[in-house]
Amino acid sequence: MESPQNIKKRQKSVANINKITKAMEMVAATKMRRAQEIALASRPYALAALDFLATVSSLHSSKLPALFEKRDVKTVLFVLVSSDKGLAGAFNSAVFRKFEQHMKRDEDKYAKEKKLYLAVGEKAFQYLTKKKVEVVGKFTQAGNYTELRQVKPIADFITNGFLNEKWDRVVIVSTHFRTALKQEPHVRRVIPIDFGHICETVQEITPERGKFADLMKEHNLCFVPNIAHVKDFLVEPSADEVLEKLAEHLFFIQIYHLILEANASEHSARRMAMKTASDNASELGEELNLLYNKSRQARITTEISEISAGAEALS
Repeated sequence: MESPQNIKKRQKSVANINKITKAMEMVAATKMRRAQEIALASRPYALAALDFLATVSSLHSSKLPALFEKRDVKTVLFVLVSSDKGLAGAFNSAVFRKFEQHMKRDEDKYAKEKKLYLAVGEKAFQYLTKKKVEVVGKFTQAGNYTELRQVKPIADFITNGFLNEKWDRVVIVSTHFRTALKQEPHVRRVIPIDFGHICETVQEITPERGKFADLMKEHNLCFVPNIAHVKDFLVEPSADEVLEKLAEHLFFIQIYHLILEANASEHSARRMAMKTASDNASELGEELNLLYNKSRQARITTEISEISAGAEALS
């Protein structure tokens, strides 16, 4: 049996780890609540923006903005959204696994297309670097509570590359926040913008349960665009200029909401990972305490036996 001294050292190490993981759990829980509030509060606006974006994509009386332009696809940009730091459980690996499944499933589709990659988050950059693919950009430090100014460079980089014909399609792999215990990775084609893909996105991100879902049922709301109800609009003085700016703004809101959902998912995953680590450390501490008592009792029993044997030998 292991000596009590060694067990005592292990107990001290486990106790220190438990304190660290408990502190990290509390920090992650605080960040998680704040990130969830921001993400959930932005959902109605984000869904309304997507609905409006779908309406714009279905207009026939005006020339559509450049972001809606469909052209022969020669180059595809894949955007992977991850965290900057680790200790977030399966958050990052779930995104990478979803990306690999998507690439394997559509291998024939992308066979003749050049593939470029954009990393949002340090872990995504490390992953893409290991795969030795062509990374055209890297964005980190989006912040614990993402602000508009932090997302603007990402959206501008994507749109400018498309407008300058550096890539003809943009696919984003990120995590959507469902609950504190459930986060789902999604693959979304965001450019070129079209009605069908927007409908798919809205259906994926609209919550099925919770306060927001109950509110939608109560007021009979539906954010999924219906092309049968879309009407043409008269825009003055210049429809082309207005729609161009409007499309850029609505696309930016889509990217902003996507990053908000990823941040809320990251903090939720980290909080659960730290809670699991704390619980495991507590259980291990109890096991080591029991082992220490057994080892100590065994040593006392041995010493008593030795004393008794010595006394009998002298008598």
